[in-house]
Amino acid sequence: MFVIVEIQGQQFKAEKDKFLYVHYLGEEVKEGAQVEFDRVLLVDADGDVKVGAPTVEGAKVVCEVATPLVKGDKVIVFKKKRRKGYRVKNGHRQYFTKIVIKDVIA
Repeated sequence: MFVIVEIQGQQFKAEKDKFLYVHYLGEEVKEGAQVEFDRVLLVDADGDVKVGAPTVEGAKVVCEVATPLVKGDKVIVFKKKRRKGYRVKNGHRQYFTKIVIKDVIA
């Protein structure tokens, strides 16, 4: 059984006991805290598919925060204009929250 759930504007495929890296949930979420997401868009229960319009009624995903702050890989943005002496190097690291799916209620 799996579901498609929307978390902070992104859609994720969620199965029980799997890990997800979602956008940083904020400082108020601590390690071991339980978080619920109720924007379930699709439920697949062993071939029996329910598609929401826009969400499936009564379905939710219960998660536990494994690591509240995880830094992603560094992305380097380098801009250059040839023969003009213009060079700009910029870096960025995205913050994520690692959660584990505890239960899928459909």
